[in-house]
Amino acid sequence: MIDIRKLKELVRLMSTNDLVELDLRDKDEQVTIRRPSLQAAPQIVHHAPVMAAPMAAAPAAAPAPAAAALAAKDSDAGLVRIESPMVGTFYASPSPDKPPFIKAGATVGPETVVCLVEAMKIFNEIKAGCSGTIERILVKSGDPAEFGQPLFLVKP
Repeated sequence: MIDIRKLKELVRLMSTNDLVELDLRDKDEQVTIRRPSLQAAPQIVHHAPVMAAPMAAAPAAAPAPAAAALAAKDSDAGLVRIESPMVGTFYASPSPDKPPFIKAGATVGPETVVCLVEAMKIFNEIKAGCSGTIERILVKSGDPAEFGQPLFLVKP
C-alpha cells in the first residue's frame, strides 16, 4: 500500500509544476495521477500487484450474427461519444429520488451536465462537451465506469 504522505507530496508537486500526468511504477505497485486539465483536481489510480488466476473454461456463447454486429457499427457512424474522464461509478441523476440529468432524445450543449461520476467519494459533474441530440445512453445508473469508456452517443 502506498504511503499517503508520499501521495500527497506527489499531488503537491504536480500542482506546483503544472503537470497533467504522473506515472510511477516499481515491481510491486503502480501509481498514476492524472488530471484532465490544469484547472481540474488530480485523479489518482493505484494498481496493486495482481496475481494471475487460473483460467476456467468459459461456457460457449452463441456467436452474434455478423450482419447484426455490422449494422450496430454502421448505426454508430457519425455519432459523437461522451466518454468518462475517470474511473468511478456512473450516476444518471443527482440523487436517487431525482429525475435523470438527460434522457435519450434530449438536446445538449457543451456545458450541459449529462451525469455524475463518483470517484473517491467525490461526485464529479460530467458535461457533454459537444452539441447535439442524445441518441443512446450506454451505461445504467450505479454501474462502474472506466477511464475513456463511452457513456453516451450524441448525434451532432
